[in-house]
Amino acid sequence: MTQINSPAAFAARIKRVRNTHAKMARGYDAKVGRDGLIVFRPKRRRRSIAWRPLLLLIAAFFGFKVFVLMQIGEMAYQQRVDTLAAGGVAEQAGAYFMQIDPVTRAIAAQIAPLI
Repeated sequence: MTQINSPAAFAARIKRVRNTHAKMARGYDAKVGRDGLIVFRPKRRRRSIAWRPLLLLIAAFFGFKVFVLMQIGEMAYQQRVDTLAAGGVAEQAGAYFMQIDPVTRAIAAQIAPLI
Protein backbone atom coordinates (compact mmCIF):
# COMPACT_ATOMS: atom_id res chain seq x y z
CA MET A 1 0.00 0.00 0.00
CA THR A 2 1.41 3.40 -1.02
CA GLN A 3 1.14 6.30 1.30
CA ILE A 4 -0.73 9.32 -0.01
CA ASN A 5 1.15 11.71 2.25
CA SER A 6 4.64 10.38 1.49
CA PRO A 7 7.51 12.83 0.94
CA ALA A 8 7.78 11.71 -2.71
CA ALA A 9 4.10 12.44 -3.36
CA PHE A 10 4.45 15.85 -1.70
CA ALA A 11 7.54 16.67 -3.82
CA ALA A 12 5.70 15.63 -7.00
CA ARG A 13 2.76 17.84 -6.05
CA ILE A 14 5.05 20.83 -5.40
CA LYS A 15 6.72 20.24 -8.78
CA ARG A 16 3.31 20.27 -10.55
CA VAL A 17 2.31 23.49 -8.76
CA ARG A 18 5.59 25.21 -9.72
CA ASN A 19 5.29 24.10 -13.37
CA THR A 20 1.70 25.38 -13.53
CA HIS A 21 2.74 28.67 -11.93
CA ALA A 22 5.56 29.11 -14.44
CA LYS A 23 3.14 28.47 -17.32
CA MET A 24 0.59 30.92 -15.89
CA ALA A 25 3.25 33.62 -15.63
CA ARG A 26 3.16 33.70 -19.46
CA GLY A 27 -0.62 34.20 -19.55
CA TYR A 28 -3.77 32.42 -18.46
CA ASP A 29 -7.48 32.10 -19.12
CA ALA A 30 -10.13 32.20 -16.40
CA LYS A 31 -13.33 30.23 -16.84
CA VAL A 32 -16.28 29.64 -14.58
CA GLY A 33 -17.15 25.96 -14.23
CA ARG A 34 -20.62 24.48 -13.96
CA ASP A 35 -20.31 24.48 -10.20
CA GLY A 36 -19.52 28.22 -10.13
CA LEU A 37 -15.82 27.71 -9.36
CA ILE A 38 -13.41 29.98 -11.25
CA VAL A 39 -10.66 27.89 -12.81
CA PHE A 40 -7.44 29.40 -14.16
CA ARG A 41 -5.59 27.55 -16.91
CA PRO A 42 -2.37 28.54 -18.64
CA LYS A 43 -2.73 29.82 -22.21
CA ARG A 44 -1.26 27.66 -24.90
CA ARG A 45 1.50 29.44 -26.73
CA ARG A 46 2.08 28.94 -30.41
CA ARG A 47 5.57 29.53 -31.65
CA SER A 48 5.71 32.30 -34.18
CA ILE A 49 8.35 33.59 -36.52
CA ALA A 50 10.07 36.83 -35.56
CA TRP A 51 9.06 38.77 -38.67
CA ARG A 52 10.85 42.06 -38.04
CA PRO A 53 14.41 40.63 -37.83
CA LEU A 54 13.71 38.37 -40.81
CA LEU A 55 12.52 41.31 -42.93
CA LEU A 56 15.49 43.42 -41.84
CA LEU A 57 17.85 40.60 -42.85
CA ILE A 58 16.22 40.32 -46.29
CA ALA A 59 16.34 44.10 -46.77
CA ALA A 60 20.01 44.19 -45.77
CA PHE A 61 20.77 41.37 -48.20
CA PHE A 62 19.11 43.19 -51.10
CA GLY A 63 20.79 46.43 -50.04
CA PHE A 64 24.17 44.70 -50.14
CA LYS A 65 23.47 43.28 -53.59
CA VAL A 66 22.36 46.70 -54.89
CA PHE A 67 25.42 48.40 -53.39
CA VAL A 68 27.85 45.91 -54.98
CA LEU A 69 25.99 46.04 -58.31
CA MET A 70 26.19 49.82 -58.39
CA GLN A 71 29.86 49.92 -57.36
CA ILE A 72 31.30 47.44 -59.89
CA GLY A 73 28.74 47.58 -62.69
CA GLU A 74 26.43 44.97 -64.17
CA MET A 75 28.97 43.27 -66.47
CA ALA A 76 31.64 42.81 -63.78
CA TYR A 77 28.99 41.69 -61.28
CA GLN A 78 27.67 39.04 -63.68
CA GLN A 79 31.23 37.80 -64.37
CA ARG A 80 31.81 37.32 -60.64
CA VAL A 81 28.52 35.48 -60.24
CA ASP A 82 29.48 33.24 -63.18
CA THR A 83 32.82 32.53 -61.50
CA LEU A 84 30.98 31.54 -58.32
CA ALA A 85 28.64 29.27 -60.29
CA ALA A 86 31.65 27.33 -61.62
CA GLY A 87 32.82 26.47 -58.09
CA GLY A 88 31.74 23.91 -55.53
CA VAL A 89 28.35 23.42 -53.95
CA ALA A 90 28.70 26.34 -51.52
CA GLU A 91 29.85 28.66 -54.30
CA GLN A 92 26.96 27.56 -56.52
CA ALA A 93 24.52 28.33 -53.71
CA GLY A 94 26.13 31.76 -53.31
CA ALA A 95 25.86 32.35 -57.07
CA TYR A 96 22.17 31.44 -56.98
CA PHE A 97 21.41 33.95 -54.23
CA MET A 98 23.69 36.67 -55.62
CA GLN A 99 22.40 36.59 -59.20
CA ILE A 100 20.84 39.76 -60.52
CA ASP A 101 17.12 39.48 -60.01
CA PRO A 102 14.34 41.91 -61.03
CA VAL A 103 14.10 43.37 -57.50
CA THR A 104 17.83 44.13 -57.33
CA ARG A 105 17.83 45.59 -60.85
CA ALA A 106 14.79 47.80 -60.10
CA ILE A 107 16.22 49.12 -56.82
CA ALA A 108 19.56 49.86 -58.49
CA ALA A 109 17.78 51.72 -61.30
CA GLN A 110 15.87 53.84 -58.77
CA ILE A 111 18.95 54.69 -56.69
CA ALA A 112 21.44 55.23 -59.55
CA PRO A 113 20.20 58.74 -60.47
CA LEU A 114 20.48 59.82 -56.84
CA ILE A 115 24.16 58.94 -56.58
